Amino acid sequence: MSTPANLTRVASFVHRRPWLLSVVNRLNEWQSRNYRQLGLKYDDVLDVEESPEGQLALKRLSAKESYDRVFRLRRAVQLSITHKILPKEEWTKVSEDKPYLRPIIEQIKAEQKEKAALDTVEVIKTH
Repeated sequence: MSTPANLTRVASFVHRRPWLLSVVNRLNEWQSRNYRQLGLKYDDVLDVEESPEGQLALKRLSAKESYDRVFRLRRAVQLSITHKILPKEEWTKVSEDKPYLRPIIEQIKAEQKEKAALDTVEVIKTH
């Protein structure tokens, strides 16, 4: 499992090597342009599993949304392994690429902020 310290070390390693940084940047650009060709939605390619809010958001997905997400991810992995893309008519359309995780993550962050504010409230007696 990746820890924040390990991720920081890896990021530092990459940033100290301009050639490696350019390779990583090109891969990120390719991924961001081509995820729809694998039948993915933008929220599918986010690293939500790395944050507590993301993990909680995944638990809050409906059964259908959760199943659809797992199906898209498994299909994309299989396509990547075989170096293929979906037929053009099966690509994710822009109109279908609506956020489904980000609104839940934002709601969770708002709930956490409200809870933190309520947990630090001081009650002052006036009697």
